[in-house]
Amino acid sequence: MNFAPFIKEIGRGASGARDLPEDDAYRLFGALLDGGVPDLELGAILLALRHKTEGVSELLGFQRAVSERLIRLQLPSTDARPVVIPTYNGARHQANLLPLLVLLLKRLGVPVLVHGCLDGNGRVASAYILRELGMLPCATLGQAQKALDADGLAFVPTAVLSPGLATLLSLRGRLGVRNSAHTMVKLLDPFAGEGLRLCAVSHPAYLEKLAAFLQQSGARALLMRGTEGEPFANPKRRPQIMHYEHGHAQVLFEAELGPIRALPGLPESIEAAPTAAWIRRVMAGELPLPHPLANQLACCLYASGYTQDMNQAKAIAAVEAGSLIA
Repeated sequence: MNFAPFIKEIGRGASGARDLPEDDAYRLFGALLDGGVPDLELGAILLALRHKTEGVSELLGFQRAVSERLIRLQLPSTDARPVVIPTYNGARHQANLLPLLVLLLKRLGVPVLVHGCLDGNGRVASAYILRELGMLPCATLGQAQKALDADGLAFVPTAVLSPGLATLLSLRGRLGVRNSAHTMVKLLDPFAGEGLRLCAVSHPAYLEKLAAFLQQSGARALLMRGTEGEPFANPKRRPQIMHYEHGHAQVLFEAELGPIRALPGLPESIEAAPTAAWIRRVMAGELPLPHPLANQLACCLYASGYTQDMNQAKAIAAVEAGSLIA
């Protein structure tokens, strides 16, 4: 396979580079996942895409390539769809509360698949906090399926679901920057499109790009600005939360605007042990659930099919939060 034509299109700089058509993007990313690109061309392709940023046609093609190679899991025998939660960023400035959302969903009987990195690369990864809470990663597909069926919760390292993506992720240490794999892992659904993906982005421009991708692909997902890149609602200020399904978009919650009325009580440290201890107290009802996370919980209940009505989802989340949701 000759990679020069691809590099010529995507590597002409910010003003000259063009997005690849979907079929070309599919072929190119398939080669990347299969390890069929020599090192020189591999570095050129990844850095060119990093500089240009992926277009919607490229995301669609990349997604097709990933889906064909993704390890599949069977749907748990529940009425609610499994919520697929990527965790690849970790905490740097404020506590990572993603494990709290995971536990709340599990307690309500919504199956949850968490996938991500085991190492935080200097940040506090969800894996560290989950370990403090007694949840260890599944080393094999069989373990993951058994955990989902028995407990409704599994944490799976990326390499178990997609070895090719895991290999591309590992190049960050060698190249010094992220690459397209860091975007694609956040769009995984090992349930062949039957799961509910939580998609979060850090930059406003990517919100528009992922919104277009979700609409054109027909994916089922919740989309919002993440908290330091993690897909949980910022406990200090709720982001807009959008629901996508079969090409239709719906605003479930608007973003909170204006000054923050009152800061919620949050963990005093971002480290794993105190964050886990704080989460245990919230789960025990000793501390209040931050309002934005209660809103996000309601969105997950509705979008997963746990409830057929958003108002019912809000009421259930309000009971969990111990307070009314506006």
